[in-house]
Amino acid sequence: MIRAKKEFGQNFLKDEAVLSKIIQAIPGSVQNVVEIGAGLGDLTRKLLEFYRLKSFEIDEDLYQILSAKFAQQIASGELELVLGDALRIWQERRGLERGEYFLVANLPYYVATKMILQAIDDELCGGFLVMIQKEVALKFCARAGQSDFSALSILADLAGGCELLFDVEPDCFEPAPKVTSSVIRLIKGKNFKPGIEINADGLGVKSCARFQNLDEYEKFKSFLRVSFSAPRKTLIKNLSAKFDRGLVEEISLNLQIPPTVRAHELNSTFFLEIFKNLRVKDGRKQK
Repeated sequence: MIRAKKEFGQNFLKDEAVLSKIIQAIPGSVQNVVEIGAGLGDLTRKLLEFYRLKSFEIDEDLYQILSAKFAQQIASGELELVLGDALRIWQERRGLERGEYFLVANLPYYVATKMILQAIDDELCGGFLVMIQKEVALKFCARAGQSDFSALSILADLAGGCELLFDVEPDCFEPAPKVTSSVIRLIKGKNFKPGIEINADGLGVKSCARFQNLDEYEKFKSFLRVSFSAPRKTLIKNLSAKFDRGLVEEISLNLQIPPTVRAHELNSTFFLEIFKNLRVKDGRKQK
């Protein structure tokens, strides 16, 4: 009997009803799927009924089990099984697949946020359907004005918008985790690529999310981290820790943002406008 290994954050999803709901939630246009953390192969088995699949597994013991269980699918080319740390491979190669794909995964809690951010930034990833800790799911799916609204919410919103589909109780796993999980989905806007203009709805109406290049996109992410660095403080106070306060106040006044506003109270459009103004005026004085 295989025992879950704590160092890999393993909790095996065994509930057939939940597995079926995950499959049903994958967009109909998807052809190629990448799975991270194949585990015992329960989700892998269902995915193979519909998709060409590339699965990553970090645990060598599980990899051997999966290799035997899906030997026929591997031989036929339906399944490409990869032994290794998907996050490290992602960061080193800047991608998990050579062509466009959709990510489906039951992500280990300890690396879930990093993996989702990698998926958002990966131009070949058309979107994702992942199961993560509910607390983290709420941060990616929150809307402006909600207490969970964060930098993660904004990055997900710019990519296409993240939605929480359903919760999964601990008793659906072996072993049972101590927290509730949630399945979230993000389908990227057409032609979304960090560093270029985003045409979110595919109808020729450009969104306000424009970055001249990847360097500017990285600076925007840094700007968001500063904006949300102290959630209980006002946005002006947070930004003034890195930018000239007078300039921040001037921009806020021009955009009709009240001085008492906290970061979670503004939507993505305001953050893009503030960032653009800081960059255009070129008057920031970093402390």
